[in-house]
Amino acid sequence: MPLQVAVGYASLTGPRERNEDFCGLATPDGLELENKGVIAAVADGIGGHKGGREAAEYTVRGLLADYYATPDTWSVPHAIETVMTALNRWVIAEAGRNAELAGMATTLSALVLRGRRYYTAHIGDSRIYRVQGGRLAALTVDHIWEHPELRNVLSRAVGLDPRVLLDFSDGELTVDDRFLLVSDGVWGVLPDTLIAAVLIDHPEPQAAAAALTSLALAQGGRDNATAVVVDVPALPPDSLRDSLERAASLPLPHRLRVGHELDGLVVEEILHDARETLLYRVRSRRSGQQLVLKTLQPVMAGDADTTASLLMEEWRARRVVSPFFAQVVPAEDPSGLYYLMTWHAGATLQARLAAGQHFPAGEVVRLGSALLKGIATLHRLAIVHRDIKTGNLHLGQDGLLRILDLGVALSLGERKPDDPVGPAGTPSYMAPELFAGAAPEPGFDLYAAGVTLYHLLTRKYPYGEIEPFQKPKFGEPARPTRWRPEIPGWLENILLKAVAREGKDRFETAEEFLLALERGASRPVAAPGRQPLVQRNPLMLWKIVAAASLAVNLVLLLKLLR
Repeated sequence: MPLQVAVGYASLTGPRERNEDFCGLATPDGLELENKGVIAAVADGIGGHKGGREAAEYTVRGLLADYYATPDTWSVPHAIETVMTALNRWVIAEAGRNAELAGMATTLSALVLRGRRYYTAHIGDSRIYRVQGGRLAALTVDHIWEHPELRNVLSRAVGLDPRVLLDFSDGELTVDDRFLLVSDGVWGVLPDTLIAAVLIDHPEPQAAAAALTSLALAQGGRDNATAVVVDVPALPPDSLRDSLERAASLPLPHRLRVGHELDGLVVEEILHDARETLLYRVRSRRSGQQLVLKTLQPVMAGDADTTASLLMEEWRARRVVSPFFAQVVPAEDPSGLYYLMTWHAGATLQARLAAGQHFPAGEVVRLGSALLKGIATLHRLAIVHRDIKTGNLHLGQDGLLRILDLGVALSLGERKPDDPVGPAGTPSYMAPELFAGAAPEPGFDLYAAGVTLYHLLTRKYPYGEIEPFQKPKFGEPARPTRWRPEIPGWLENILLKAVAREGKDRFETAEEFLLALERGASRPVAAPGRQPLVQRNPLMLWKIVAAASLAVNLVLLLKLLR
C-alpha cells in the first residue's frame, strides 16, 4: 500500500485589495511518490510591495515543479535547498529589473511526506503545525526581529538576501497524523488552543481549512488567510530507506558453498571472497535465471556501518537503470541480508588483460565511449563511483561494457560535509588531489576513466604504478606512444588531457570527454602544454640553479688562480 493522504485548503482575501498568499500541493503516484513523496507549501508575499503575490506564486509553483526534477538520490533537504537557491535568485533578479517590483519577497513553509517520514522547510513567519494524539505542536519558528518595535518585520524571507537560509526538520510519521500549514493571517489572529479545537472538531481536511480561514476573518483578521490541512490515513510498508534503521536485526546468511541453497537460490560458483563481502553466482529454482547474490561475510554480523553500506549500495543500484550496469532483481521474502543482480557471462577487462588479450585503439575508443556513458548516468544521479578501473569493468559475451561494484560509491546529495568517506579506490587510478585529502567529486571518476583507457592501450600507468600507502610525486605523465607508437596522436592528446596533473586541465564532464572521443581526428583535442620545471619539480630546479652557480664560481676561481 502506498502512502495515502487527504488534503484540504482555503485561501481568503479578506479586507485587502488582493490576495498575496499562495498555496499548492503535489500528490504524485508510482515511483515518483515512493522516491520524492507528497509536497505541500504555503507562501505569503510581503505586504506593501506590488510583487508580493508574484513572489509567493512563483516560489510555490517553482518549488512544486522543480523538486520533482531533482535526482532521486538527493535528500529532501538538499533537493529543496537547491531549488530554493535558484528561486531566490530569480526573485531578487526580478526585483532588480523592474522598479515596480522592488523589494518583493515572500515567506515559505513547505512539508514533504515521503515513505514513513515527514520533512519541513521553512523561512519567514508562515507556520507548520502537527496534530498528534489530539495535541497541537508547532514545527517551525518565526523569523522575525525580536526588538519590540520590529515585531512585524521579517528577519528572513525568499528574496531578502542573496543567500536563502532555510530551517529544516524531520521526523517519523504515524497513522492519523494531521499537518497544518498557515499564513500569519490565521495564526496571528487565532490562538493555538482555538486552532487545535477547530482541527479536532472538523475531521474532514477541507472543512477544517475552510473553518480556520473563515474564523480568522470573523475574529477581526485584517490580512489574507490561508490554510492547508494534510491528513495521513495510511502509511506504506517499510522502504529500503526504512530498512537502514533496522539493518542490525537482519541476520547474515552463513557462508555458502557450491550446491548450497538459500531462499530457493542454488549456489553455482563463488565469484568473490573479500574481507567484508561475498559474491555468489546462483540459479533460481523457480525461474531458472542465473543471478549474482551479494552479501557480507558472517564475521561482519553486528557491524552496523558495514550493514548500512551494503543496503545503501543496493539502494543506489536500484536507481541506476542503465544498460551499462547490472540491474537489481527484487528478492522474494529474503531470510537474510543480501541483494540480487542480473548475471552476465564474460570477464572483467583486467581478467582479459591478464589472459593476454590485446586491445587495439579502435576497441579502446568503443569501450571508452560506453564507460563514459555509464559514468554520465551515475553523475546525473549525483553518484560518484570512486573506483573506476579495469577490474571493475565487465565486458560481456554480448559485447556490452558494464560498470561493476558500487560498494565505495557516494551519493553526494545524501552525504553531509562531516560524514566519513572511507576508502577512495585503487591508488594507481586515483587523481593526485585525492592523495592530499580532497573531498570526492565527479571529476575524479573521469580521471580514473582516463587511466583505465591508458592502461588498456599500454598496460602501463601514466605516472607509474602506485602502491597502497605510497605518497607519490606527480610530474609529467608518460606519453602512451612511448609504449604503443601506433596510437593516433588525437587519441594520445585525449588521454593526456584526461590524466593531467592539474584538475583545471582535465575534462570537466563525462559528456565533454565522450564528445572528444566521438569526434576523434575530425576535431582533435590540442596537445596539453608541458609544465614548467618550477611547477613540476621545484627542488630539481633549485638543484640545477645551485649546480650552475657552483660551476660559474669554479670557472671564475680558476681564472683568478691563473
